[in-house]
Amino acid sequence: MNYDIGMSEKQEIFTLMGGRVRMRRGFYNPTSDAVWLAAYVPDGAKTVLDVGIGSGGVSLCILANNPNAQITGIDISDDMLSAASDNIGLNNRSLELINADIMTWRTDRTFDVVVTNPPYFRGTPAKHNAHHNADLNTWVRKCVARTKPNGYCCVITDATTTDTVIAAMSEHCGDINIFPLFGARDTAERVLLRGRVGSRGGATLHRGLSMNYEPVLRDGLTIAKSLGKVSKI
Repeated sequence: MNYDIGMSEKQEIFTLMGGRVRMRRGFYNPTSDAVWLAAYVPDGAKTVLDVGIGSGGVSLCILANNPNAQITGIDISDDMLSAASDNIGLNNRSLELINADIMTWRTDRTFDVVVTNPPYFRGTPAKHNAHHNADLNTWVRKCVARTKPNGYCCVITDATTTDTVIAAMSEHCGDINIFPLFGARDTAERVLLRGRVGSRGGATLHRGLSMNYEPVLRDGLTIAKSLGKVSKI
């Protein structure tokens, strides 16, 4: 399931996290995936890189939970960055935006946390000129490369691509936490993955949650705060 959270499509502004994040409706509107990915970011991260920031949903949700984080967003699409800038202003936030391709970005910068909702989909190029048909393995490895030692790389992906993401993360990450999200079916539709760079710890497979879990989607809580008993969060 992949849906907007908030107001009617006829309205210009819709909200995420129970109104804590406001978004201007456009050609690409963040879905519940953005809220879930932000909710999986460890507390207290000082620097965050949002790879494929799109219209800014993930970053703004992270800031709603951690207003002191310094967030950098990178995207190849001018249209996406323009939309992100508009939404950042709408929420009275401040972010660094970089117009570049993560696949070819030349930099020595690293971050405490790197988050991405990668372009795992296939087919016709998107109208907003964002990435499509990307090499998911390379994409994730590039994200891991931008993560500081002992920092975290956090990914949300379609359940069918979980094996590819884990394989890419496991080259340099341990303590990989696997958190499935279930829709109407008994099988997971999305999977949250979080690895720690340089760690040698093993993987942990969590019980997971419904994609409609209200403490995260409606109340805007992180997974750690809403499920205090979940291990290794």
